[in-house]
Amino acid sequence: MKRLRWLIGSVAAALGASFLLAAVHPFGSHALAIMPPSAQRTAGIPRDVEAILSEKCADCHAGPRRVPLYGHFAPASWLMERDVVRARQAMDLSRWQSYSPDEQEALRSKIVFESRKRSMPPPQYVAMHWTARLSDAEIRTIVRWAANRTAAAPGDQSVVPGDAHRGQLTFEKRCTGCHALTHGREGPPLGGVYGRTSGSIPGFDYSSALRSAHVVWNDATLDRWLADPDAFIPGNNMEFHVASPQERADLIRFLQQQP
Repeated sequence: MKRLRWLIGSVAAALGASFLLAAVHPFGSHALAIMPPSAQRTAGIPRDVEAILSEKCADCHAGPRRVPLYGHFAPASWLMERDVVRARQAMDLSRWQSYSPDEQEALRSKIVFESRKRSMPPPQYVAMHWTARLSDAEIRTIVRWAANRTAAAPGDQSVVPGDAHRGQLTFEKRCTGCHALTHGREGPPLGGVYGRTSGSIPGFDYSSALRSAHVVWNDATLDRWLADPDAFIPGNNMEFHVASPQERADLIRFLQQQP
């Protein structure tokens, strides 16, 4: 009996210490902003997509509206708030309306890419929240949302010759969410892409469509790809597009100069 009381007392003391540590840990005391229920709707996101993002993503990407029991105890609380802070730095759904159209376009593309690969919600979150797993129907809804835009036709003759400096600004503004020049991220490295064959970097996880396309990237093929990737190579993983012919021309000239 004495041993049982000692065990109960030890467990209670440990839980109490964990609870106190959770209140003073480096990320604060669960005072992260909570997304108002109407925030996404006023930002113009379709209601069906808003419902998916709210249910599957908002706990991390807008601030936890419901802190689970384990979230009140260290060290789980530390890990949870670390993930929330990082998630909101990458994309804050409660601030969607404040993002520029270019930023929204880049984030839509990233949402689709990670949803298709089922890397979001992350496995550790899904393991604790089974209902957060995206269904095939929900992924199709998100893909339709991202694709619901009009791409300008490639080869528009009204543009002036591409400018590499403007292209660099476009790259930094619109492409760096998924790409870098020297290393792979969600997308492959783009240094040396001009003149390279599609899907040819060893070790990168390309879609089968891109690997089998055998497209050589030049002015014409990059213009078609950037204008509408799905129309050019159906079944690829890229949901991003550049609607402006001038921006495409500038971006292509910038990429041409990257070794």
